[in-house]
Amino acid sequence: MAFTVFKILFSASMIAFSSWLAGKRPELAGFILALPIMTLMTLPFNFVEYQNPENTVTFAKSILVAVPLSLTFFIPFLAANKIMALAPEGYGFWLVYFAGILCLTAAYFIHQWITKFI
Repeated sequence: MAFTVFKILFSASMIAFSSWLAGKRPELAGFILALPIMTLMTLPFNFVEYQNPENTVTFAKSILVAVPLSLTFFIPFLAANKIMALAPEGYGFWLVYFAGILCLTAAYFIHQWITKFI
């Protein structure tokens, strides 16, 4: 139980720090968030908790496949100005954001298919 509490507090402080930093230095926060911070935290947590190296390696391979696929979220942001021009006032960002989520949904199914082969 103590390890679970530690993981929660550690993860929450990383999220809070990144959010705070984004308000002060958005360029640095963007770079830090682009790093595989969650992977750097989660792989050791997974191994320490379950002591299963094969599972941890499979987990890492899944992450390797997921990282480029997760970038599909940003595709609608490339056309954000055009998309936002079509949306009613105040809804443009949300339209782009939810389009990104739709891209992620498609990427999830691609991920599931690819990971069957690794």
